[in-house]
Formats: sequence, structure tokens, C-alpha cells
Amino acid sequence: MLSRKITSDSHGQDSSYFLGWEAYEKNSYHEVENPSGIIQMGLAENQLSFDLLESWLAENPEAIGLKRTSGESLFKDLALFQDYHGLSAFKNELVEFMSKIRGNKVKFDANKLVLTAGATSANETLMFCLADPGDAFLLPIPYYPGFDRDLKWRTGVEIVPIKCSSSNGFRITSCALEEAYLQAQDQGLKVKGVLVTNPSNPLGTTLTPDEIDLLIDFAIEKEAHIVSDEIYSGTVFDSPSFVSIAEAIKDRNLESSDVFSRVHIVYSLSKDLGVPGFRVGMIYSNDEQVVSAATKMSSFGLVSSQTQYMFSQLFADKKFTAKYMKENLKRLRKRKEIIVSGLKSAGIKCLKSNACLFVWVDMRNLLSSNSFDAEMELWKRIVYEVGLNVSPGSSCHCSEPGWFRMCFANMSEETLHVALQRLKAFAETLIKSKQQQQFGLSFSRTRSLTRWVFQLASDHDHRETDR
Repeated sequence: MLSRKITSDSHGQDSSYFLGWEAYEKNSYHEVENPSGIIQMGLAENQLSFDLLESWLAENPEAIGLKRTSGESLFKDLALFQDYHGLSAFKNELVEFMSKIRGNKVKFDANKLVLTAGATSANETLMFCLADPGDAFLLPIPYYPGFDRDLKWRTGVEIVPIKCSSSNGFRITSCALEEAYLQAQDQGLKVKGVLVTNPSNPLGTTLTPDEIDLLIDFAIEKEAHIVSDEIYSGTVFDSPSFVSIAEAIKDRNLESSDVFSRVHIVYSLSKDLGVPGFRVGMIYSNDEQVVSAATKMSSFGLVSSQTQYMFSQLFADKKFTAKYMKENLKRLRKRKEIIVSGLKSAGIKCLKSNACLFVWVDMRNLLSSNSFDAEMELWKRIVYEVGLNVSPGSSCHCSEPGWFRMCFANMSEETLHVALQRLKAFAETLIKSKQQQQFGLSFSRTRSLTRWVFQLASDHDHRETDR
């Protein structure tokens, strides 16, 4: 009686990434009302600079009050029907903001920008525009767990992993890229392109220029698309600096080549400004057909006129945006240093990172064995015993067990210290237990060896007596 779509499990809601959220919602931490509850470390949300945004709104009440600076009401204008192209004032300010994040090394054209209800909608819309059901996109692993939903669920597009490993910091290599392409061909899939997150979710690292060049060369050779999800582009708080795919294309003088129209950027205000609830995303493409089709599709997920107006006013305040970006990066850097230092004191290392709202944590030393079953066992203990909702690497399709993503910007500094104290106590207990087990095993082996030596000596004495 119902469609195959809603009766299938292809949404990915049963992933441990989402199951951890369910556990948190049932037993959420609160420093006073529920101090033993689960702390949310699985949500990549930026709550560190809300005070800056709120102070700007307090000083500019006309922006949220839907009034001009003269006091004249805009309510009627904004409340009535708006077409899906969006407000030109907002789009013009948004492309300027995007350029500023990239050090004004590249300029963006508002006519090539499509507004969407968040990056989730932007990525799905691009899949509808670029691929047919059964076609494939290559994604480096580990990747954001939500892509299994965003890219596949309604579009029918397949994901083929580009296998990256810890041996080189999970960097994309030409061998891994070619292997993924051949794997797709073996499965009878037509590869339409590559999708990357830059900076990376869940790694918290920016792509190197060599990696970007590798992707561009691949797109030229295979006549494929590149989708660069750059929603964390404004969170790069340490060196090396962020290099956008748009900048790389410009530096290689490819703006008049065929590949220019096959490069597409996804962006959102959810991470850089910490406002996911406003659902402001966008697609930027040099392909006129893609822009036209995506604009029509955006009618299924529009950004409200009121939201567009408010942010157009905020972005128009260049002094504020410059102050916000500088202070936000300062706070992110400090918070990242706190979590890395706290984990280090617990004997836990992190992948070296320079961006985003999380760290990629190496807890292979806490596994009972080198297996994904052991990773899930550890993850369950961390969620239900320690009271921390973290994302296991397997939910990100990581090829190696023992890696976890931990978010640090969605909570107060005091709560982060509580989380680190819990994890340190757990890790110390677990490591001590493993050492005792190893000592016990070693002692048992020593005793067995001693008995064997004594038995051998006794047998030798008997043989000597027989002679």
C-alpha cells in the first residue's frame, strides 16, 4: 500500500551516528538538573560566537523587525510572494562574504548562485542535476554520515568510496582515486563525479593544493564533475590556509576550459555563523543549465524572505563581519587546543587538524581487538557508561577501526571539561585493565614455561639415571 521509498531502510537513520543522538535526547546532560546525563559531542554546531550575533541584532533591531533604517515597515513586502530566485540584495552580499572568506582571491557572480534550504538540500539538488539513478559519485572515506541520506536516499545515486588511510593522514592519492573509479566500473556504475568536503568532515583538515590538483586532473581526464562542499570554509583557524576549488581553477587558468562548467560549490551559513536553524544554503555553479534547473528545484526548499533580508543587513555591515570572522576563529582555535590537550592527558591522540568544529580522535589503543566489532563495543561504552555521544569512525565509513569524531564547539567550556574528565577516567581505567590482563597473560605464560623447563630437566635426570 505504501511506496518502496518509505518502506526501505536506505535513509541511514539506523546508523550509529543517528542512534547516538537518540540516546542523548533520552538522557541529555544538564549541569544542574541532570549532571550524569549524556553530553552531546556528535553535533557539529558552532555556539561559540552567539553573543556577537545577538549583540549585533540588539544594535540593529530593524533587521529582525523587518524595517528599513528609516523605520519604515517592510513586513508587507517580505510577507507577500517571492519567486525562487531569491532577494538580489542578499545574494549580492552573500557572494561578497564568500569572497572575503577566501581572502578575496576569487570573486563570485550572484547570477551563478542558487539559494537552498541548507547544504543538505544543496547537495541533493546537485545530485538530481548531475546524475541519474544508478550513476555514481566517488567520495573519500571517511565522510560525513549524512551523505548516505543526502546524496542517495531520494536520488538513487550510488556512493563509491575513495579509500584513504591513517598512514598518510587520510590524504587522497592518485592510486586510491583510480582504484575507486575501477571499482565503480566493475560494479557497472557510471561515474559522474567526485564529491569532497573541504575542509573535511570528519577530519577537520583542509585539502592540500596537490589533492585539489589531483581532483581537477581526474575531472579533466574522465570528463567528470567536482562537487566541493565548502560549508566549513570560514572555520579554518590554523595553517595551512584554505584553498577553494574556485581558486585552484583560477590559478591553473582553466576558466575557459570544459572542466570550468563541471565544478560546483556548496556553501551554507550553518557552520561559519552557527545558524543551522535558519536553513541558509546555496549552490554555486558555472554551468548555466545546472543553475537554471537547480533554481527551479529550489522551490521545494526555499529560504524565507525574512531570513534573507535579515542576513543581507548583517552582511552589509562589513565592520561587523570582519570582527566576527576574526573573533570566531580565535575562539575555535582556543577550544580545539583545549580538547586536544585534554585528550592527550588521557593518553589519546588526535589527527593534526586546522579547521572545523571537531577533532578526529585515535582511540585504537582502547580497542579490545583491531576490529569494527570492538569499535562498536567501545562506542557503546562511551555513550552509555561514560555519557558522551561521539561518532564512531564506522558511521563515517572509515576503513580502519578505532577512530572517532568529537565535536567541541556546541557546548560551554565547563561542559567540555566535564566531558574530558569523564573520558580521562574511563581511558585510564581501561588502559590499566588491559595492562593487568597482559601482565596476567604474561605471568601465565611464564609459569607455563617454568613448568615446561622443570619437566624437561626432570625427564633429563631420569634419562641420565637410566643410563
